[in-house]
Amino acid sequence: MPKLKNSLPKYRKHRASGQAVVTLKGRDFYLGPHGTKASRCEYDRLIGEYLASGRSLPANYHDSDEITVVELCARFMRFAKGHYQKNGRPTQGENVFRWGIPQLKRLYGRQSVSAFGPIALKAVRQSMIEDDLARSTINDRVGAIVRIFKWGVAEELVPPTVLQSLQAVQGLQKGRSEARESAPVRLVSDEAIQATLPLLPPVVASMVRLQRLTGMRPNEIVQIRPIDVNREGDVWSYRPHEHKTEHHERDRIIFIGPQAQGILGSYLDREPDAYCFDPRESEKLRRIDQRRRRKTKIQPSQQDRSKAKPKRTPKEKYSTTSYRRAVHRACDKAGIDRWSPNRLRHAAATEIRSKHGIEAAKVILGHSNLATSLIYAEDDLKKAESVAREIG
Repeated sequence: MPKLKNSLPKYRKHRASGQAVVTLKGRDFYLGPHGTKASRCEYDRLIGEYLASGRSLPANYHDSDEITVVELCARFMRFAKGHYQKNGRPTQGENVFRWGIPQLKRLYGRQSVSAFGPIALKAVRQSMIEDDLARSTINDRVGAIVRIFKWGVAEELVPPTVLQSLQAVQGLQKGRSEARESAPVRLVSDEAIQATLPLLPPVVASMVRLQRLTGMRPNEIVQIRPIDVNREGDVWSYRPHEHKTEHHERDRIIFIGPQAQGILGSYLDREPDAYCFDPRESEKLRRIDQRRRRKTKIQPSQQDRSKAKPKRTPKEKYSTTSYRRAVHRACDKAGIDRWSPNRLRHAAATEIRSKHGIEAAKVILGHSNLATSLIYAEDDLKKAESVAREIG
């Protein structure tokens, strides 16, 4: 088939960035958010200059090979998609960048990377404040933007002086900016836990009780397997095959005492590499309970109501999201404020610190320094009240 010599370069969507793009003489030009009037106008302008120059790039596009901010973001996200993975699955690390890029692209997407400086970074940060993001969230996203430029320096896409100037911008400080403060994560009371437990599926209720006793992270509780639990001695030890700090080459050991053993023990009688807390078992128990509570006679056509090809089927293990949703549903049924499984860790941390000290909390929670344990373990107000009473 003969090559079409008079066809125009197409207006396309760049999937990685969501931007409109056109390729002229082997070079990609990013036009703004795909489908917008502004990006169409930019396309028309570039095509007009391209045709006026005899189907070649205008002279002002030959002077520099420097890339734009949106091109830098697109290249970085291609890198991040393969880099921020654990065991073949994307991690939250990639999302931090994905969530921080939109304001940057909207304000400075078509600007060259060398022209992006501290004032521009502060303008992006101000747009995040106007979007009512929390101060800590804004600092995380601004930090992610600086890391994108740092990667660009390593790839020789960004001048080193640009990174140096961006690193001079300090993060927002508490009480010294217009950004709102995020609500601190508080421990969940034992009263709230007890009100929720009867309304949880039995499997999830066991997960809640076990997490409250051990102080595990939600991601650690959902992935317990018999092969990961050493049952020698009076205190068991559990080594998660995946954990939060494994990329720092740190080991994670969770100790399981007698009470926790009583909860976990009944879930260990299965294949060594099978997950202890299986949503399929939970769904099976739910259906059995529905049949038990049924008051009308079961008709022959109702003996098996399972679908041949259901749209959704339970997976082999809970995710942290499905675990949290199960707890939220039970809270709604109980008529109490919603609490999430990560607050069980706070409750365990506070109790351990109160009874055994901050060093014990540090070891049990798997922290590398005491400062992190202080974040999780809230002050024991009853102890402070008692001291005040004694000293008058």
